[in-house]
Amino acid sequence: MTSRLHANVDGPTDAPVLVLGSSLGTSGAMWQPQLAALTEHFRVVRYDHLGHGDSDVPDGPYSIAELGTAVLRLLDDLRIRRASYAGLSLGGMVGMWLAANAPDRIDRLALLCTSAGLGPAQGWRDRAAATRAGGVEAVADAVLARWFTKGFATARPAEVAEYRSMLTATPAEGYAACCEAIAEMDLRADLARITAPTLVLAGANDPAIPVEHARVLVDGIAGAGLRVVGDAAHLASVEQPERITRLLLDHFLDRFSGGDGPGTEHRPNGGLRKERVDG
Repeated sequence: MTSRLHANVDGPTDAPVLVLGSSLGTSGAMWQPQLAALTEHFRVVRYDHLGHGDSDVPDGPYSIAELGTAVLRLLDDLRIRRASYAGLSLGGMVGMWLAANAPDRIDRLALLCTSAGLGPAQGWRDRAAATRAGGVEAVADAVLARWFTKGFATARPAEVAEYRSMLTATPAEGYAACCEAIAEMDLRADLARITAPTLVLAGANDPAIPVEHARVLVDGIAGAGLRVVGDAAHLASVEQPERITRLLLDHFLDRFSGGDGPGTEHRPNGGLRKERVDG
């Protein structure tokens, strides 16, 4: 039986479609801070990755290609031929695969706090083994420490606890199998095949996927631009919801212009700079 993804669909039925892919260990509920603003302009599809949330949980290991193919099946089931896509972390990895391997399905692309290759592979295999042995609870504290800055965790303990509950509710096999997908992932050769207009967002304080990974994406994707969001760790869309929402809307509504657009800021020593700091 073909594995199926769960999704929530919100917004006007006649609006352009925007698909949101979430981080490892979260569900589509991760995008709740952006939902109200995005649904003013888009029909928003928030899906749960294979092995996450209410999606099917087949035995692993998975691959990024399998995760992406499941999204294509979801779009077919929803009769969506073409959509824009924003993905954070694992969601961004899936987004890169989709844009490179199914370019006719992806209109515009936003990649948040993500990487085309996130080694060392053995670390991900070890995390998968720990999760299968002790459940997601076994890795939860270490994961939470990378998701949020210390300042946010101190000021917003109830919100951090909510995301901890989301993380530990993730099926152990699904989490472990997605760790194995990341262990084997190398999307660097795919970057040159991405033709969708692309915005890359990075958290300035992200210890899980530092800004250097975002710069690799910008260098590899023609015309891509980078915004570095201050005071944000890995779940930047949760920690800085207003700024991330504004940047997503500017990109997907094509509101960047002149010196504010990707690839238009000049380096001090000449040439073009694709990176700007937001906040």
